Amino acid sequence: MRTAIVDDDPIVCQSLATILTATQVADVLWTANDGNAAVTRYFESPSNRPDVLLIDVQMPEKDGLSAAHEILSKDPGAKILFLTTFADTSYITQAVALGARGYLIKQDVASVGPALQAVMAGQIVLGAEVLDKLSEHSASNNPAAVHSTAETSSALPSAAHLANHTADRAALQSLPQRDRDIAALVAEGLDNRDIAAKLFLSEGTVRNRISGILEKMGLTNRTQLAILWLNAHR
Repeated sequence: MRTAIVDDDPIVCQSLATILTATQVADVLWTANDGNAAVTRYFESPSNRPDVLLIDVQMPEKDGLSAAHEILSKDPGAKILFLTTFADTSYITQAVALGARGYLIKQDVASVGPALQAVMAGQIVLGAEVLDKLSEHSASNNPAAVHSTAETSSALPSAAHLANHTADRAALQSLPQRDRDIAALVAEGLDNRDIAAKLFLSEGTVRNRISGILEKMGLTNRTQLAILWLNAHR
């Protein structure tokens, strides 16, 4: 795996690079200490684009969320994993809305390697603390349960939605069985090709159904769908 590390603390960059290289988890292509530098390095050449980009949130010049937004707008397939000390709900929901593949709180450096491998494999990495933050936020902002797909669409305009578990389950149950099967596999981290093979469908059919599910549920990307499914089945 090839990765790049973006953190405003050079010591953090060096330490993570040393650990990932020594444990043979990844080759570190480059490091950067602010968002502007990260965007510049990422697009310098095709060989500079990592399989997974590990990035902090708060940094000088351009923060990690802004840098991730710029990178994903130009390279929608980029795999971005946030690693930060900030468990702020606003940051988490923005990262999810952008389509980041994960959000980790800096607690145990040993968890970074497995998280990178999981993202590389197509999975979505969100710790229990992150999911709890999202659930608490949604409960305070959506106290009333949502009972139909149409209501869900209007009540959940962004990643910050994530309605309470009862409402999530009701909204998902309103989907056709095949759509629920696909949503479950998205939550497992499978890509379109793997979902298609598992359900004996074409990739085009899976892609179109996921787009339909996102539209019905008022979501913008599959990361949000995965979180919604996981919340509903906790």
